[in-house]
Amino acid sequence: MCGRYYVDDETAKEIAKLVSQAEQKSRRESVRGVGMFSAKDFYPSDMAPVLAEREGSLCCQWQRWGFPGFKEKQVIFNARSESVTEKPLFRDSVRHRRVVVPAASFYEWNARKEKSTFYREGHPVLFMAGFYGRYGDGDRFVILTTAANASMKPVHDRMPLVLERDEVAEWVLDDEKMEAILRKVPCLLERRTEYEQLTLF
Repeated sequence: MCGRYYVDDETAKEIAKLVSQAEQKSRRESVRGVGMFSAKDFYPSDMAPVLAEREGSLCCQWQRWGFPGFKEKQVIFNARSESVTEKPLFRDSVRHRRVVVPAASFYEWNARKEKSTFYREGHPVLFMAGFYGRYGDGDRFVILTTAANASMKPVHDRMPLVLERDEVAEWVLDDEKMEAILRKVPCLLERRTEYEQLTLF
């Protein structure tokens, strides 16, 4: 679930705005780590931009997508929101090191391996909840998933935990909001497909 997502130039601009607003509130003067990437797809094990906490404010960081797995070359890139606080591998990170993963859209494949692109109409950024762990080769993040809502169910039974814009800072900075956000139902999304259904007579 959510094994690939897309970031475009418009997403980068929105990230810069969000970080700038947070830094102004905390009397900072510069936006660091934003605008250093071009439109592309991100895959597990890629370095990707995330919104994280630094000195009580939002900042943009580059982290690797996926925790090291239990087998060689395995990568754990998702975690279930319903059980994340109980899993030894995840619970400390989700309580103390939360991030938001910005994307223009993400992809999902159905049982027939047909690809769909999910996005939010009128919103240049999807904000996906996540968290990170600290490893010898640097910080690594995973994306939280939850039960699919009505817009996602025709394709898959899971989806990313998508946040509203005004929940971004709360998720990253406010420990008391964590449990409530983990239980939220994400907004409905739009879907594009890259295939045409053929009817045989």
